[in-house]
Amino acid sequence: MKIFCIGMNYVNHVKEMGNRPIPEAPVVFMKPVTALLKDSGVFYHPEFSDNIHHEIEVVIKVAKNGKHIQPAFALDYIEAVSVGIDFTARDLQTSLKENKHPWEISKAFDGSALVGSWQPYARHEDIDFSLEKNAKIQQRGNTKDLLFNFEKLITHISIYFTLNKGDLIFTGTPEGVSQVLIGDEIKGFMNGKELFNCTIK
Repeated sequence: MKIFCIGMNYVNHVKEMGNRPIPEAPVVFMKPVTALLKDSGVFYHPEFSDNIHHEIEVVIKVAKNGKHIQPAFALDYIEAVSVGIDFTARDLQTSLKENKHPWEISKAFDGSALVGSWQPYARHEDIDFSLEKNAKIQQRGNTKDLLFNFEKLITHISIYFTLNKGDLIFTGTPEGVSQVLIGDEIKGFMNGKELFNCTIK
């Protein structure tokens, strides 16, 4: 199984991260299988970072194998959807980027990919999703605002990588990312339904 992640896929998130150009193509990076959080109810804050951020995203589960997938058939490759968190060690990422080094350790560390319960996908549905931190809404987004929609993401990724059944695609985070601290409780919602409840320990 592969975990694909898309960076800078909502305009307002690009703006909140600083003076960066709006991407002209999907920004793709990957996480290993060991990044999957085995117990979605608990995230253990790693000792190597002082600034872990939550990034809530709609996550796609791939339905079947495919390569060079055409846009007209892309939605056939979606088995289910959920919301998840791309946990990011922002302090490490900033330092690595400043030194023009790869930043996998800030994004792909063990337990950095939380995925909630899976839901059926209604084709061309605009998905409303949100993250609640300590009983207050911290992030809210809707897939209608994606720079690159599901069809474009699946088509683009499949140019470079064969998609296999069970692969995951984290589709990007909206604005409102913030630091998580030990003791915080974070919940993820899709279309008003709670799909995960996680405590930071």
